[in-house]
Amino acid sequence: MGHSHVNASAVSGHACPDVIVIGAGIVGAACARELTSKGMNVLVLDRAGIGGGVTAAGMGHVVVMDDTPAEFALSSWSRQLWLDLAPRLDKRQAFVRCGTLWVAADDEEYDLAHKRRDSLASENIACDMLDAQQLREAEPELREGFRGGMIVPDDAVVYAPAAASWLIADASAVELGAGRVSCRLDASVARLTREGVVLASGEVIAAGAVLVANGLQAIELMPDLPMQAKKGHLLITDRYPGTIRHQILELGYIKSAHNASGTSVAFNVQPRPTGQLLIGSSRQFDSVDSTVEPEIMARMLRRASEYLPRLPTLNAIRAWTGFRPATLDGLPLIGPAAHFVSGDAARVPVWIATGHEGLGVTTALATAKLIAAQMTGASFQLPIDATPYLPSRFQTSRATGGINNGAVHV
Repeated sequence: MGHSHVNASAVSGHACPDVIVIGAGIVGAACARELTSKGMNVLVLDRAGIGGGVTAAGMGHVVVMDDTPAEFALSSWSRQLWLDLAPRLDKRQAFVRCGTLWVAADDEEYDLAHKRRDSLASENIACDMLDAQQLREAEPELREGFRGGMIVPDDAVVYAPAAASWLIADASAVELGAGRVSCRLDASVARLTREGVVLASGEVIAAGAVLVANGLQAIELMPDLPMQAKKGHLLITDRYPGTIRHQILELGYIKSAHNASGTSVAFNVQPRPTGQLLIGSSRQFDSVDSTVEPEIMARMLRRASEYLPRLPTLNAIRAWTGFRPATLDGLPLIGPAAHFVSGDAARVPVWIATGHEGLGVTTALATAKLIAAQMTGASFQLPIDATPYLPSRFQTSRATGGINNGAVHV
């Protein structure tokens, strides 16, 4: 299947945007900024506001993950893009290069940490091993008895809703590129059409191309997408400055993060610039109810208390849930999505950027570059291979007649 290219060499001055981006979360905002920098006129549509949905519900970590080579390629590249961008951000985005400390409970996990360190170091990612004493010195609030750990000093955290707003505001900067960006909030997209999109109000908006970047809500527009909701709980405490210094995770987090079924919890705590502690995490496949479940929350906090014994004495001020858009193979869907659109539903090229699960914030900037390069036919210039993330890896039997996979001239 040929890829659809958006030709931005002759940007139209008409009201019809070159690209409609559905979703103003961190991924949609990053894509809008990148497409605008390529000279495209972009219209961002969202049913609520900028930086809502799963973007607002998550932890906002910016981490290198290496469960698979493709996950490493995307997360490490995107983390570097965040580090490059960080000097331009301000206190509202709360970007802090706090590093990630992976705790090894026993010899087995310490050996695993060694292997991860060697693997990351071979890819020029800064990381170091810590013995038991060094671990205690790095994080005195951790209980005694852990074998050691691994630290990745360049990992970071960011307040994702504010970062999404910043990305869209930056896209409006004249110096960024020849394109323009505009936003329509409270604009719920009901379906895709041959010309563009139809809003819930019945209004039709035509465009040169459509990019679906609205997380799990993408399933409402393309029901055959191979995604499912992965529910998670989070809790935030009152302000206790200096309690922890790094984002701290148990090495078992990697195993629980990629469970294909059931409910799991793992220790994951993050220091916020406010002095608050953000505590996770849980994963559930058997619930689409956004209610906080006391049983799951208690299980998660018991796990966290095994690592931070003082945790039960801290005052919690809020708990909430969110739903990660999880694909069947754990990698996001980034690229042309024509074969997920019914044959009579679209003529304009349809693209997708979703399915990032818990790495949407981390990988947003690289995702945007992948999408922009594919839309402009410049994939050959990318530093990583775009193939592992292409939606076409999940072929469906749906007929694709009537879908134009040719170039879009804007």
